[in-house]
Amino acid sequence: MVGKVFIGGGGKDYATRQTLRLGYANRHGLIAGATGTGKTVTLQILAEGFSAAGVPVFVSDIKGDLSGLAAAGRAEAKLHEAFQSRAATIGFEDYTYDAFPVLFWDLFGKAGHPIRTTVAEMGPLLLSRLMELTEAQEGILNIAFRLADEQGLPLLDLKDLQALLVWVGENRGELSLRYGNISVQSIGAIQRRLLVLENQGAAEIFGEPALELSDLMRRDADGRGVISILAADRLMAAPRLYATFLLWLLSELFESLPEVGDPDKPKLVFFFDEAHLLFDDAPKALVDKVEQVARLIRSKGVGVYFCTQSPGDVPEDILGQLGNRVQHALRAFTARDRKELRMAAETYRDNPRFSTEEAIREVGVGEAVTSFLEKKGIPGVVERTLIRPPSSQLGPLEAQARSAVIEASAIKGKYDRRIDRESAYEILRQRAEDAARAAEAAEEQEDDMRPADREYNAGRRYSGTRVGRSTSRARRSTDTFGSAIQTAVIKELKGTTGRRIVRGILGGLFKAR
Repeated sequence: MVGKVFIGGGGKDYATRQTLRLGYANRHGLIAGATGTGKTVTLQILAEGFSAAGVPVFVSDIKGDLSGLAAAGRAEAKLHEAFQSRAATIGFEDYTYDAFPVLFWDLFGKAGHPIRTTVAEMGPLLLSRLMELTEAQEGILNIAFRLADEQGLPLLDLKDLQALLVWVGENRGELSLRYGNISVQSIGAIQRRLLVLENQGAAEIFGEPALELSDLMRRDADGRGVISILAADRLMAAPRLYATFLLWLLSELFESLPEVGDPDKPKLVFFFDEAHLLFDDAPKALVDKVEQVARLIRSKGVGVYFCTQSPGDVPEDILGQLGNRVQHALRAFTARDRKELRMAAETYRDNPRFSTEEAIREVGVGEAVTSFLEKKGIPGVVERTLIRPPSSQLGPLEAQARSAVIEASAIKGKYDRRIDRESAYEILRQRAEDAARAAEAAEEQEDDMRPADREYNAGRRYSGTRVGRSTSRARRSTDTFGSAIQTAVIKELKGTTGRRIVRGILGGLFKAR
């Protein structure tokens, strides 16, 4: 079916084909429904349809089920007869089993290719959201990023940011005059949050080589779009990390891709599963950012599809931009459930043949209420639809088959080995060592000069030359004060914390690179 993705059969006898037009696929979409109603299979058949049409896809795999996209369904499978029967019911005459080109990704590098970004690319806004910082702490993080730019200090991984925050704390007196108050307590709180991130495994996420977006927009030799599957089962243990990473990826696509207007088909379709995690307790500034990205990224040729249990999980301003919708059953046991059901029904264009609210409550597993954009971007009339069966394997891919796909990948070896090049941590450490050596050299030079000074003064005394009282008192006072400072500095330099403290004493690190 040229220019369209077949979703399923609608109408009274399910004979009317329900399709999503590729020309409007970048107008975003919503897949919603209660647990166990068929959202994952709907996501799977959409990914298949886009891939077959030459559109690359990015999807997060929460339960591991979507890994089956890499293998063809089998005639001996448990649901084979049910799938064949459904295909016949909806008129899916060319239904066959097929595998699709897949790239497996994993932020932790276990179940797929490592996928990384740098601290600088993540930016202070998303990092503050990730670490749940207060407004004051976010301000200090913004100062740190500003100084990193001014000082030529690349922020690549977490140890770079930790080292920079130590440096900010040691120079807070001078920095506070320029940027406002910087408290040790706030810096300490940020450092503790960074430690929590490390314990969650975030140290593996930040670093190089960083992800190249072009690797998410690949096609295979047959022109089919490659489906990038992010293993998110382990990542879901840190839901804020999961949501923030996907939002970063969406923001990178928005900032990096050129304007394409209204393409014949998207350059990439991005599925945001468990979308409610993005908006739970999110500050207004972040929600506004998501709304802006959702509104403008379609002109970059990217379609964003939010997958969640209830449409109410998505803010109204963003929900209004989701033109293509697949609504699976919603349960209405409480007054709040009934209110959400009613609100969900009100967002569809009415069909005179049935009540949308009742249909959403009654549709069975594998069935949905659908509405897709028609010509000129007009929402289609809501229809009760029987979702087509998947061509790929239903359920997770076996571990051995998954490893074989990873081994045969076109990008194998590109991201597997971490690179630790010179960045903020190494530069700041080198400056500290240089300052320490300079202080030691100055002390040694002072020690070498003292015997000569004593002989000179002694010679003047023995020769009868009198040293004036005021000069002598001033010299002793200066020597005493200078010796005390030098002794304190050298003592610290020789200790385990010396190289950190000398940065604050000498100010050597505050100079430009």
